Amino acid sequence: MNTAVVCFPHQLFEQNPLLKETKRIYLVEDSLFFGDAEYPVRFHKKKLMFHRASMKYYESFLINKNYEVEYLEYQLKYAKSNHNGSVPELFRKLKNDGIKAIFMLDPVDWALEKRIKKEKKKNDIQVTIEETPGFLNTNSINNQYFNGKKSYQQTPFYIAQRKRLKILLVDGNAKGGKWTYDTENRKKISKDLNIPRIPKIERSQFLEDALKYTEDKFPDNPGNLENFFFPVSHQSAKLWFSKFLKERFELFGPYEDALQEKESILFHSVLSPLLNSGLLTAKLVIDLSLDYAKKNNIPMNSLEGFIRQIIGWREFMRAIYVLEGVKQRNSNLWNHTHPMPKEFYDASTGIFPVDNVIKRLLNDAYLHHIERLMILGNFMNLCEIDPKAIYKWFMELFIDAYDWVMVPNVYGMSLNADGGLITTKPYISSSNYILKMSDYKKGDWCDVWNGLYWRFIHKHQEKIKKNPRMSMMVKIIKQMDSNKLSSHLEKANNFLKKLHKI
Repeated sequence: MNTAVVCFPHQLFEQNPLLKETKRIYLVEDSLFFGDAEYPVRFHKKKLMFHRASMKYYESFLINKNYEVEYLEYQLKYAKSNHNGSVPELFRKLKNDGIKAIFMLDPVDWALEKRIKKEKKKNDIQVTIEETPGFLNTNSINNQYFNGKKSYQQTPFYIAQRKRLKILLVDGNAKGGKWTYDTENRKKISKDLNIPRIPKIERSQFLEDALKYTEDKFPDNPGNLENFFFPVSHQSAKLWFSKFLKERFELFGPYEDALQEKESILFHSVLSPLLNSGLLTAKLVIDLSLDYAKKNNIPMNSLEGFIRQIIGWREFMRAIYVLEGVKQRNSNLWNHTHPMPKEFYDASTGIFPVDNVIKRLLNDAYLHHIERLMILGNFMNLCEIDPKAIYKWFMELFIDAYDWVMVPNVYGMSLNADGGLITTKPYISSSNYILKMSDYKKGDWCDVWNGLYWRFIHKHQEKIKKNPRMSMMVKIIKQMDSNKLSSHLEKANNFLKKLHKI
Protein backbone atom coordinates (compact mmCIF):
# COMPACT_ATOMS: atom_id res chain seq x y z
CA MET A 1 0.00 0.00 0.00
CA ASN A 2 1.79 3.15 -1.18
CA THR A 3 -0.89 5.77 -0.46
CA ALA A 4 -1.88 7.45 2.80
CA VAL A 5 -4.04 10.17 4.29
CA VAL A 6 -2.39 12.88 6.41
CA CYS A 7 -4.45 14.56 9.16
CA PHE A 8 -3.44 17.60 11.20
CA PRO A 9 -4.71 18.67 14.66
CA HIS A 10 -7.54 20.79 13.22
CA GLN A 11 -8.91 18.10 10.88
CA LEU A 12 -10.54 15.58 13.23
CA PHE A 13 -13.69 15.11 11.17
CA GLU A 14 -16.03 12.24 11.95
CA GLN A 15 -17.06 12.11 8.29
CA ASN A 16 -13.68 12.76 6.69
CA PRO A 17 -14.20 12.33 2.92
CA LEU A 18 -10.60 11.13 2.51
CA LEU A 19 -11.04 8.05 4.67
CA LYS A 20 -12.40 6.19 1.65
CA GLU A 21 -9.09 6.66 -0.21
CA THR A 22 -6.89 4.39 1.90
CA LYS A 23 -6.71 2.56 5.22
CA ARG A 24 -3.39 4.15 6.20
CA ILE A 25 -3.59 7.41 8.20
CA TYR A 26 -0.79 9.64 9.46
CA LEU A 27 -2.00 11.75 12.39
CA VAL A 28 0.47 14.59 12.95
CA GLU A 29 1.09 16.77 16.00
CA ASP A 30 2.43 19.49 13.72
CA SER A 31 4.79 22.09 15.18
CA LEU A 32 2.66 25.02 13.98
CA PHE A 33 -0.01 23.84 16.46
CA PHE A 34 2.31 22.93 19.35
CA GLY A 35 5.43 25.13 19.11
CA ASP A 36 7.56 26.16 16.15
CA ALA A 37 10.96 27.81 15.65
CA GLU A 38 9.98 29.90 12.62
CA TYR A 39 6.72 31.06 14.22
CA PRO A 40 7.57 31.07 17.95
CA VAL A 41 4.20 30.96 19.70
CA ARG A 42 3.87 29.67 23.28
CA PHE A 43 0.38 28.20 23.29
CA HIS A 44 -1.94 28.20 26.29
CA LYS A 45 -1.65 24.93 28.21
CA LYS A 46 -5.35 24.23 27.80
CA LYS A 47 -5.07 24.52 24.02
CA LEU A 48 -2.19 22.03 23.98
CA MET A 49 -4.16 19.71 26.26
CA PHE A 50 -7.19 20.07 23.99
CA HIS A 51 -5.19 19.17 20.87
CA ARG A 52 -3.45 16.22 22.50
CA ALA A 53 -6.63 14.76 24.01
CA SER A 54 -8.75 15.23 20.88
CA MET A 55 -6.03 13.79 18.63
CA LYS A 56 -5.55 10.75 20.85
CA TYR A 57 -9.32 10.28 20.87
CA TYR A 58 -9.29 10.52 17.05
CA GLU A 59 -6.50 7.95 16.83
CA SER A 60 -8.67 5.55 18.86
CA PHE A 61 -11.72 6.43 16.74
CA LEU A 62 -9.82 5.51 13.55
CA ILE A 63 -8.30 2.32 14.97
CA ASN A 64 -11.77 1.16 16.01
CA LYS A 65 -12.80 1.59 12.38
CA ASN A 66 -9.90 -0.66 11.31
CA TYR A 67 -7.60 2.06 10.01
CA GLU A 68 -3.85 1.68 10.33
CA VAL A 69 -2.75 4.83 12.20
CA GLU A 70 0.75 6.28 12.42
CA TYR A 71 0.74 8.86 15.22
CA LEU A 72 3.57 11.40 14.88
CA GLU A 73 4.14 13.01 18.25
CA TYR A 74 5.44 16.57 18.60
CA GLN A 75 9.13 16.90 19.47
CA LEU A 76 10.43 19.81 21.55
CA LYS A 77 13.33 20.23 19.12
CA TYR A 78 10.85 21.68 16.58
CA ALA A 79 10.71 24.88 18.66
CA LYS A 80 14.49 25.28 18.82
CA SER A 81 16.27 27.82 16.64
CA ASN A 82 17.13 26.88 13.06
CA HIS A 83 14.67 23.99 13.03
CA ASN A 84 12.32 23.66 10.06
CA GLY A 85 9.38 22.23 11.99
CA SER A 86 7.70 18.85 11.75
CA VAL A 87 6.69 18.75 8.06
CA PRO A 88 10.17 17.72 6.76
CA GLU A 89 10.22 14.81 9.24
CA LEU A 90 6.71 13.81 8.21
CA PHE A 91 7.80 13.58 4.57
CA ARG A 92 10.99 11.70 5.46
CA LYS A 93 8.88 9.14 7.30
CA LEU A 94 6.43 8.91 4.39
CA LYS A 95 9.32 8.27 2.01
CA ASN A 96 10.93 5.69 4.29
CA ASP A 97 7.57 3.93 4.61
CA GLY A 98 7.34 3.66 0.82
CA ILE A 99 4.45 6.13 0.48
CA LYS A 100 4.27 7.52 -3.07
CA ALA A 101 1.08 9.60 -2.80
CA ILE A 102 -0.80 11.28 0.05
CA PHE A 103 -4.24 12.81 0.38
CA MET A 104 -5.00 15.67 2.73
CA LEU A 105 -7.73 18.20 3.35
CA ASP A 106 -7.09 21.86 2.66
CA PRO A 107 -5.25 22.99 5.83
CA VAL A 108 -6.43 26.60 5.40
CA ASP A 109 -3.05 27.59 6.81
CA TRP A 110 -0.62 29.59 4.71
CA ALA A 111 2.61 28.48 6.45
CA LEU A 112 1.62 24.81 6.62
CA GLU A 113 0.66 24.72 2.96
CA LYS A 114 3.92 26.42 1.98
CA ARG A 115 5.94 23.78 3.86
CA ILE A 116 3.95 20.93 2.35
CA LYS A 117 4.56 22.23 -1.19
CA LYS A 118 8.29 22.54 -0.50
CA GLU A 119 8.64 19.00 0.90
CA LYS A 120 6.46 17.52 -1.84
CA LYS A 121 8.98 18.63 -4.47
CA LYS A 122 11.97 17.54 -2.40
CA ASN A 123 10.68 14.03 -1.72
CA ASP A 124 8.88 13.35 -5.00
CA ILE A 125 5.65 12.46 -3.21
CA GLN A 126 2.37 13.24 -4.93
CA VAL A 127 0.07 15.40 -2.77
CA THR A 128 -3.65 15.73 -3.43
CA ILE A 129 -5.37 18.47 -1.43
CA GLU A 130 -9.15 18.22 -1.23
CA GLU A 131 -11.75 20.73 -0.01
CA THR A 132 -12.26 20.62 3.75
CA PRO A 133 -15.66 19.81 5.31
CA GLY A 134 -14.70 22.36 7.98
CA PHE A 135 -16.48 25.09 6.01
CA LEU A 136 -19.73 25.41 4.10
CA ASN A 137 -18.09 27.27 1.21
CA THR A 138 -15.45 26.00 -1.16
CA ASN A 139 -12.67 28.29 -2.35
CA SER A 140 -14.28 28.42 -5.79
CA ILE A 141 -17.60 29.60 -4.31
CA ASN A 142 -15.78 32.38 -2.44
CA ASN A 143 -13.71 33.35 -5.48
CA GLN A 144 -16.80 33.47 -7.64
CA TYR A 145 -18.65 35.67 -5.14
CA PHE A 146 -15.81 38.18 -4.63
CA ASN A 147 -14.73 38.31 -8.28
CA GLY A 148 -15.27 41.86 -9.52
CA LYS A 149 -16.29 43.22 -6.10
CA LYS A 150 -14.65 46.54 -5.21
CA SER A 151 -14.73 45.92 -1.46
CA TYR A 152 -15.13 43.16 1.09
CA GLN A 153 -18.33 43.58 3.09
CA GLN A 154 -19.67 40.97 5.46
CA THR A 155 -23.38 41.88 5.33
CA PRO A 156 -23.88 41.48 1.54
CA PHE A 157 -21.80 38.28 1.74
CA TYR A 158 -24.03 36.97 4.53
CA ILE A 159 -27.23 37.81 2.61
CA ALA A 160 -25.82 35.99 -0.44
CA GLN A 161 -25.06 33.01 1.83
CA ARG A 162 -28.63 32.92 3.12
CA LYS A 163 -29.93 32.91 -0.46
CA ARG A 164 -27.42 30.34 -1.73
CA LEU A 165 -27.98 27.97 1.18
CA LYS A 166 -31.75 28.66 1.25
CA ILE A 167 -31.74 29.43 4.97
CA LEU A 168 -34.49 31.46 6.71
CA LEU A 169 -36.14 32.51 3.45
CA VAL A 170 -39.75 33.08 2.43
CA ASP A 171 -40.19 33.38 -1.35
CA GLY A 172 -36.53 34.36 -1.68
CA ASN A 173 -36.79 37.14 0.92
CA ALA A 174 -35.68 37.30 4.55
CA LYS A 175 -37.95 35.41 6.91
CA GLY A 176 -39.38 37.89 9.41
CA GLY A 177 -38.76 40.81 7.06
CA LYS A 178 -35.16 41.58 8.12
CA TRP A 179 -31.86 40.04 7.07
CA THR A 180 -30.20 40.89 10.39
CA TYR A 181 -31.50 41.47 13.91
CA ASP A 182 -28.16 42.80 15.16
CA THR A 183 -29.65 46.02 16.56
CA GLU A 184 -31.95 43.96 18.82
CA ASN A 185 -29.04 41.98 20.23
CA ARG A 186 -27.42 44.51 22.56
CA LYS A 187 -29.08 43.99 25.93
CA LYS A 188 -27.23 44.31 29.20
CA ILE A 189 -27.47 41.36 31.63
CA SER A 190 -29.88 42.19 34.46
CA LYS A 191 -29.07 41.20 38.05
CA ASP A 192 -31.97 38.76 38.30
CA LEU A 193 -31.23 36.91 35.03
CA ASN A 194 -30.36 33.26 35.58
CA ILE A 195 -27.22 32.30 33.62
CA PRO A 196 -26.90 28.53 32.97
CA ARG A 197 -23.91 26.72 34.40
CA ILE A 198 -21.15 25.43 32.16
CA PRO A 199 -21.98 21.84 31.14
CA LYS A 200 -19.78 19.23 32.80
CA ILE A 201 -17.88 16.92 30.51
CA GLU A 202 -17.02 13.36 31.34
CA ARG A 203 -13.40 12.87 32.37
CA SER A 204 -11.70 10.36 30.11
CA GLN A 205 -8.36 8.64 29.84
CA PHE A 206 -7.63 10.88 26.85
CA LEU A 207 -7.95 13.94 29.11
CA GLU A 208 -5.90 12.43 31.94
CA ASP A 209 -3.11 11.43 29.55
CA ALA A 210 -3.19 14.84 27.83
CA LEU A 211 -2.95 16.59 31.19
CA LYS A 212 0.26 14.73 32.05
CA TYR A 213 1.61 15.19 28.50
CA THR A 214 1.11 18.96 28.69
CA GLU A 215 2.52 19.27 32.20
CA ASP A 216 5.62 17.30 31.21
CA LYS A 217 6.31 18.92 27.84
CA PHE A 218 5.12 22.49 28.34
CA PRO A 219 5.57 23.39 32.03
CA ASP A 220 6.40 27.04 31.32
CA ASN A 221 3.68 27.83 28.78
CA PRO A 222 1.00 30.37 29.78
CA GLY A 223 -2.28 29.39 31.39
CA ASN A 224 -3.24 26.60 33.76
CA LEU A 225 -4.75 23.14 33.36
CA GLU A 226 -7.34 23.18 36.15
CA ASN A 227 -11.08 22.92 35.46
CA PHE A 228 -10.75 21.88 31.82
CA PHE A 229 -14.29 21.90 30.40
CA PHE A 230 -13.95 21.52 26.62
CA PRO A 231 -15.23 18.39 24.83
CA VAL A 232 -12.54 16.34 23.08
CA SER A 233 -14.60 13.71 21.21
CA HIS A 234 -17.33 13.79 18.57
CA GLN A 235 -19.90 12.45 21.01
CA SER A 236 -19.09 14.90 23.81
CA ALA A 237 -18.99 17.79 21.30
CA LYS A 238 -22.51 16.90 20.12
CA LEU A 239 -23.70 16.65 23.72
CA TRP A 240 -22.17 20.07 24.50
CA PHE A 241 -23.96 21.55 21.48
CA SER A 242 -27.29 19.97 22.43
CA LYS A 243 -26.98 21.53 25.91
CA PHE A 244 -26.47 24.93 24.29
CA LEU A 245 -29.63 24.45 22.23
CA LYS A 246 -31.65 23.53 25.32
CA GLU A 247 -30.16 25.95 27.86
CA ARG A 248 -28.72 28.99 26.05
CA PHE A 249 -30.05 29.26 22.50
CA GLU A 250 -33.28 31.10 23.36
CA LEU A 251 -31.47 34.05 24.98
CA PHE A 252 -28.32 33.95 22.84
CA GLY A 253 -29.43 36.83 20.61
CA PRO A 254 -30.36 39.60 23.05
CA TYR A 255 -27.28 39.04 25.22
CA GLU A 256 -24.62 38.13 22.65
CA ASP A 257 -22.82 41.48 23.08
CA ALA A 258 -23.23 41.72 26.87
CA LEU A 259 -20.21 41.95 29.15
CA GLN A 260 -20.13 40.52 32.65
CA GLU A 261 -17.37 41.01 35.22
CA LYS A 262 -17.42 37.41 36.48
CA GLU A 263 -18.57 35.42 33.45
CA SER A 264 -17.54 34.91 29.81
CA ILE A 265 -19.74 32.13 28.49
CA LEU A 266 -23.11 33.66 29.43
CA PHE A 267 -25.44 32.51 26.61
CA HIS A 268 -22.65 31.76 24.10
CA SER A 269 -22.26 28.33 22.53
CA VAL A 270 -18.44 27.99 22.81
CA LEU A 271 -18.51 25.96 19.61
CA SER A 272 -15.50 27.71 18.03
CA PRO A 273 -12.83 25.27 19.33
CA LEU A 274 -15.03 22.33 18.32
CA LEU A 275 -15.70 23.69 14.83
CA ASN A 276 -12.10 24.82 14.32
CA SER A 277 -10.71 21.39 15.23
CA GLY A 278 -13.22 19.37 13.20
CA LEU A 279 -15.04 17.73 16.14
CA LEU A 280 -18.17 19.44 14.80
CA THR A 281 -18.90 20.77 11.31
CA ALA A 282 -20.70 23.94 10.31
CA LYS A 283 -23.22 21.89 8.30
CA LEU A 284 -24.17 19.76 11.30
CA VAL A 285 -24.47 22.83 13.54
CA ILE A 286 -26.67 24.71 11.06
CA ASP A 287 -28.92 21.70 10.36
CA LEU A 288 -29.48 20.93 14.06
CA SER A 289 -29.95 24.61 14.97
CA LEU A 290 -32.63 25.17 12.34
CA ASP A 291 -34.41 21.96 13.30
CA TYR A 292 -34.34 22.76 17.03
CA ALA A 293 -35.47 26.37 16.48
CA LYS A 294 -38.42 25.24 14.38
CA LYS A 295 -39.59 22.69 16.97
CA ASN A 296 -39.04 24.95 19.99
CA ASN A 297 -40.04 28.42 18.78
CA ILE A 298 -36.62 29.98 19.28
CA PRO A 299 -36.95 33.79 18.82
CA MET A 300 -35.85 35.05 15.42
CA ASN A 301 -33.22 37.41 16.83
CA SER A 302 -31.46 34.50 18.58
CA LEU A 303 -31.76 32.13 15.63
CA GLU A 304 -30.66 34.67 13.02
CA GLY A 305 -27.84 35.99 15.22
CA PHE A 306 -26.46 32.49 15.74
CA ILE A 307 -26.81 31.49 12.07
CA ARG A 308 -25.03 34.71 11.04
CA GLN A 309 -21.99 33.81 13.14
CA ILE A 310 -21.64 30.46 11.36
CA ILE A 311 -22.61 31.10 7.72
CA GLY A 312 -21.69 34.78 7.74
CA TRP A 313 -18.72 35.79 9.86
CA ARG A 314 -16.94 32.42 10.01
CA GLU A 315 -17.12 31.79 6.27
CA PHE A 316 -16.30 35.44 5.52
CA MET A 317 -13.14 35.33 7.64
CA ARG A 318 -11.90 32.19 5.92
CA ALA A 319 -12.49 33.79 2.51
CA ILE A 320 -10.66 36.99 3.48
CA TYR A 321 -7.74 34.99 4.88
CA VAL A 322 -7.30 33.08 1.62
CA LEU A 323 -7.72 36.16 -0.58
CA GLU A 324 -6.00 38.88 1.47
CA GLY A 325 -4.31 37.25 4.48
CA VAL A 326 -0.72 37.91 3.38
CA LYS A 327 -1.54 41.57 2.73
CA GLN A 328 -3.32 41.90 6.09
CA ARG A 329 -0.55 40.37 8.17
CA ASN A 330 1.92 42.89 6.76
CA SER A 331 -0.30 45.92 7.39
CA ASN A 332 0.09 48.59 10.06
CA LEU A 333 -2.08 51.62 9.17
CA TRP A 334 -1.59 53.39 12.51
CA ASN A 335 2.19 52.74 12.60
CA HIS A 336 2.10 51.14 16.04
CA THR A 337 5.47 49.64 16.98
CA HIS A 338 5.53 48.84 20.72
CA PRO A 339 6.24 45.23 21.72
CA MET A 340 3.65 43.44 23.84
CA PRO A 341 4.17 44.49 27.48
CA LYS A 342 4.50 41.66 30.01
CA GLU A 343 1.53 43.22 31.85
CA PHE A 344 -0.75 41.71 29.21
CA TYR A 345 0.58 38.25 30.07
CA ASP A 346 0.25 38.50 33.85
CA ALA A 347 -2.87 40.71 34.07
CA SER A 348 -1.11 43.66 35.72
CA THR A 349 -1.94 46.60 33.43
CA GLY A 350 -3.81 48.35 36.24
CA ILE A 351 -6.92 48.68 34.04
CA PHE A 352 -9.55 46.61 35.82
CA PRO A 353 -11.66 45.27 32.88
CA VAL A 354 -8.47 44.39 30.95
CA ASP A 355 -6.81 42.61 33.87
CA ASN A 356 -10.08 40.92 34.79
CA VAL A 357 -10.59 39.30 31.37
CA ILE A 358 -6.90 38.37 31.06
CA LYS A 359 -7.09 36.50 34.38
CA ARG A 360 -10.13 34.64 33.11
CA LEU A 361 -8.37 33.96 29.80
CA LEU A 362 -5.33 32.51 31.59
CA ASN A 363 -7.72 30.21 33.45
CA ASP A 364 -10.04 29.20 30.61
CA ALA A 365 -8.28 29.92 27.26
CA TYR A 366 -11.59 31.43 26.15
CA LEU A 367 -13.40 34.79 26.10
CA HIS A 368 -16.43 35.79 24.08
CA HIS A 369 -16.15 38.02 21.01
CA ILE A 370 -16.97 41.38 22.65
CA GLU A 371 -14.39 40.81 25.39
CA ARG A 372 -11.85 40.15 22.64
CA LEU A 373 -12.90 43.01 20.38
CA MET A 374 -14.01 45.82 22.68
CA ILE A 375 -11.88 45.21 25.77
CA LEU A 376 -8.64 43.61 24.59
CA GLY A 377 -8.25 44.62 20.93
CA ASN A 378 -9.65 48.08 21.61
CA PHE A 379 -7.30 48.73 24.53
CA MET A 380 -4.21 47.26 22.84
CA ASN A 381 -4.82 49.48 19.82
CA LEU A 382 -5.11 52.56 22.04
CA CYS A 383 -1.80 51.50 23.66
CA GLU A 384 -0.10 51.52 20.22
CA ILE A 385 1.10 47.92 20.38
CA ASP A 386 2.51 46.44 17.15
CA PRO A 387 -0.20 44.47 15.28
CA LYS A 388 2.20 41.52 14.88
CA ALA A 389 2.65 41.36 18.66
CA ILE A 390 -1.13 41.54 19.19
CA TYR A 391 -1.68 38.76 16.62
CA LYS A 392 0.90 36.58 18.38
CA TRP A 393 -0.69 37.23 21.80
CA PHE A 394 -4.14 36.21 20.55
CA MET A 395 -2.69 33.12 18.84
CA GLU A 396 -1.00 32.08 22.07
CA LEU A 397 -3.81 32.46 24.57
CA PHE A 398 -7.06 31.40 22.86
CA ILE A 399 -8.13 27.78 22.48
CA ASP A 400 -9.91 28.53 19.18
CA ALA A 401 -7.04 30.53 17.63
CA TYR A 402 -5.80 29.46 14.20
CA ASP A 403 -4.02 31.51 11.56
CA TRP A 404 -7.04 31.67 9.21
CA VAL A 405 -9.29 33.23 11.85
CA MET A 406 -6.79 35.39 13.76
CA VAL A 407 -5.22 37.19 10.80
CA PRO A 408 -8.45 38.82 9.53
CA ASN A 409 -9.90 39.22 13.03
CA VAL A 410 -6.84 40.90 14.53
CA TYR A 411 -5.38 42.91 11.65
CA GLY A 412 -8.75 43.68 10.08
CA MET A 413 -11.70 43.54 12.43
CA SER A 414 -10.04 44.51 15.69
CA LEU A 415 -7.18 46.86 14.82
CA ASN A 416 -8.18 48.24 11.41
CA ALA A 417 -4.46 47.90 10.67
CA ASP A 418 -5.33 46.88 7.09
CA GLY A 419 -6.83 50.31 6.41
CA GLY A 420 -10.44 49.21 6.37
CA LEU A 421 -10.23 46.23 4.03
CA ILE A 422 -13.13 44.51 5.81
CA THR A 423 -14.42 47.10 8.30
CA THR A 424 -15.61 50.67 7.90
CA LYS A 425 -13.96 51.96 11.08
CA PRO A 426 -11.52 50.98 13.84
CA TYR A 427 -13.27 49.33 16.79
CA ILE A 428 -12.06 51.74 19.44
CA SER A 429 -14.10 53.32 22.20
CA SER A 430 -13.90 55.24 25.45
CA SER A 431 -14.81 53.59 28.76
CA ASN A 432 -18.43 54.56 28.07
CA TYR A 433 -19.06 51.54 25.84
CA ILE A 434 -17.68 49.14 28.47
CA LEU A 435 -19.85 50.65 31.21
CA LYS A 436 -22.95 50.67 28.99
CA MET A 437 -22.66 46.98 28.04
CA SER A 438 -21.53 45.57 31.38
CA ASP A 439 -21.72 45.50 35.15
CA TYR A 440 -18.21 46.98 35.49
CA LYS A 441 -18.10 49.92 37.89
CA LYS A 442 -16.63 53.33 37.22
CA GLY A 443 -13.12 53.81 38.57
CA ASP A 444 -9.73 55.38 37.91
CA TRP A 445 -9.39 53.01 34.97
CA CYS A 446 -12.06 55.05 33.15
CA ASP A 447 -9.90 58.20 33.26
CA VAL A 448 -6.92 56.37 31.74
CA TRP A 449 -9.06 54.64 29.10
CA ASN A 450 -10.79 57.90 28.14
CA GLY A 451 -7.42 59.65 27.97
CA LEU A 452 -6.05 56.99 25.62
CA TYR A 453 -9.16 57.19 23.44
CA TRP A 454 -9.03 60.96 23.00
CA ARG A 455 -5.25 60.83 22.52
CA PHE A 456 -5.82 58.38 19.64
CA ILE A 457 -8.46 60.66 18.06
CA HIS A 458 -6.22 63.71 18.55
CA LYS A 459 -3.12 62.03 17.11
CA HIS A 460 -4.86 60.50 14.07
CA GLN A 461 -7.46 63.18 13.34
CA GLU A 462 -6.30 63.65 9.73
CA LYS A 463 -7.13 60.02 8.96
CA ILE A 464 -10.21 59.85 11.18
CA LYS A 465 -11.91 62.96 9.79
CA LYS A 466 -12.07 61.25 6.38
CA ASN A 467 -14.09 58.38 7.89
CA PRO A 468 -17.85 59.16 7.76
CA ARG A 469 -18.53 56.93 10.78
CA MET A 470 -15.91 58.63 12.97
CA SER A 471 -15.53 62.19 11.70
CA MET A 472 -17.85 63.43 14.46
CA MET A 473 -15.15 62.55 17.03
CA VAL A 474 -12.74 64.99 15.37
CA LYS A 475 -15.38 67.73 15.57
CA ILE A 476 -15.88 66.96 19.27
CA ILE A 477 -12.16 67.11 20.03
CA LYS A 478 -11.78 70.41 18.18
CA GLN A 479 -14.54 71.88 20.37
CA MET A 480 -13.25 70.29 23.59
CA ASP A 481 -12.10 72.58 26.39
CA SER A 482 -8.29 72.87 26.12
CA ASN A 483 -7.76 72.05 29.82
CA LYS A 484 -9.93 68.94 29.50
CA LEU A 485 -8.02 67.79 26.41
CA SER A 486 -4.68 68.47 28.14
CA SER A 487 -5.84 66.40 31.11
CA HIS A 488 -6.82 63.50 28.80
CA LEU A 489 -3.47 63.63 27.00
CA GLU A 490 -1.47 63.84 30.23
CA LYS A 491 -3.21 60.82 31.77
CA ALA A 492 -2.73 58.83 28.56
CA ASN A 493 0.93 59.74 28.14
CA ASN A 494 1.76 59.00 31.77
CA PHE A 495 0.13 55.58 31.46
CA LEU A 496 1.92 54.77 28.18
CA LYS A 497 5.31 55.83 29.55
CA LYS A 498 4.88 53.46 32.47
CA LEU A 499 3.46 50.62 30.36
CA HIS A 500 6.12 50.79 27.63
CA LYS A 501 8.99 51.71 30.02
CA ILE A 502 9.70 54.86 27.99
